[in-house]
Amino acid sequence: MNGADRAALRDPAWLGRLFWFGAGLALLWPMLVATEVKPWSLFDPRSLQQTGRFLGAFVPPAVEPGFLLLVLQQTWRTIAIATAGLTLALLLACPLTLMGTRVLSQSALSGRMSALPAAARHVLRWLLIVLRSVPELVWALVFVRVVGLGPTAGVLAIALTYGGMLGKVYIEILESGDAHATRSLLRNGSTRTQALFYALLPQNASELASYTVYRWECAIRSSVVLGFVGAGGLGQELDNSMKMFNGGEVATMLLVFVVLVALADRISAMIRRWLG
Repeated sequence: MNGADRAALRDPAWLGRLFWFGAGLALLWPMLVATEVKPWSLFDPRSLQQTGRFLGAFVPPAVEPGFLLLVLQQTWRTIAIATAGLTLALLLACPLTLMGTRVLSQSALSGRMSALPAAARHVLRWLLIVLRSVPELVWALVFVRVVGLGPTAGVLAIALTYGGMLGKVYIEILESGDAHATRSLLRNGSTRTQALFYALLPQNASELASYTVYRWECAIRSSVVLGFVGAGGLGQELDNSMKMFNGGEVATMLLVFVVLVALADRISAMIRRWLG
């Protein structure tokens, strides 16, 4: 290969890429120092010994009929908590999305939104920020003290946090697409709801559905974490097994989590194909 061929294959932006890579490392290093991250400590002989002992307790997984029946019951409860919480989150997010999407504003058709709708939209945005900024674990701790131990606290915690997340992302999805059809309907006398169902939703249905199923998958994982603070489900059973140092039971429940996430992934793929 001659010099001209080598020059043609050379990346013309390699110097800039090298600079930004070095700048990224320079910014990352103080953060690693501040957080005292020491990856090499994972390979310390004592750490490896403890890790091997911990993982060795997972084999073999617990398969006793009585325990499997308990896992099946708690798995159903975990799915119920996640589904009920996400349903309530949708009931909260959908009207906030309808009111907070700029594309659906009649007053914004002229180019600049009126003062009152703009102020209301900012208030809604801040409400969504407040809802999603408080972790569901904190909401669960609050609701456990209000309604007591059990799935109700988990459902309400997921509903509030995920309501803020869904509303925020739904608005961004609807506002990032082509708004020509929506504005045409609004200019010709359609209501906001009609413009949403006949223009925005058909254009963005696949992305909205995919994100909603992803959030359902996240809600399943969240319901497991919430079980550690008394919200019921598989998380509570996992907490009990870990406190009893029963690695076989922990392994069985972790395998169930893997199956649940894989199931959610398959459902998401089927919905995308159906809507596509």
